[in-house]
Amino acid sequence: MSDPTVRSGAGLSRRLAHLSVGLALYGASSALLVRAGLGLEPWGVLHQGLSGRTGVSIGVVSIVVGAVVLLLWIPIRQRPGLGTVSNVFVVGIAMDATLALVPEIHGLGARIPVMAAGVVLNGAATGLYISARFGPGPRDGLMTGLNRLTGRSVRLVRTAIEVAVVVTGFLLGGSLGVGTVLYALAIGPLAQLFLRLFALPAPDARTAAVA
Repeated sequence: MSDPTVRSGAGLSRRLAHLSVGLALYGASSALLVRAGLGLEPWGVLHQGLSGRTGVSIGVVSIVVGAVVLLLWIPIRQRPGLGTVSNVFVVGIAMDATLALVPEIHGLGARIPVMAAGVVLNGAATGLYISARFGPGPRDGLMTGLNRLTGRSVRLVRTAIEVAVVVTGFLLGGSLGVGTVLYALAIGPLAQLFLRLFALPAPDARTAAVA
């Protein structure tokens, strides 16, 4: 019979790997959507708009916005986890690093595949970091906290937040387009698919817990 302590250590290592790789890929996927130039995910629209207005890199803007959203957890009594704090920094750093490595892309023949790759990679990244079970990202935690505080449905709260974010970002100069629509339609099914694919065994279960 295997040692439970060994199994526990291996499980923690896998969770940490899922978290770190997932967050890095999330930042990379957001950068690909920027390079595709066909529209960003809702928070990306805001980050791009603020970046254009301030002259600060979009990755740094992502970090600052994540930190501000995390401060909003205080009045709604949300508790951050390792994944929450890591999300604030790793995604923004990975995004700027990817933008530094990937050159500008010209022509629809190249931009459309990059856009599609960004959306799919974002779904995979979401499945990885959520399966690690180290706590939600700042923006997801804001959604669940407001859901608990107001009693409104998660769907309504998320929709209200993302509409406000997209409109604000667009007014600041962020990019809306077919990529935004594709992301909105595809991210739910993709996240569900990759959550099943990357599910890790629960602490007290022999089988993988599927979200």
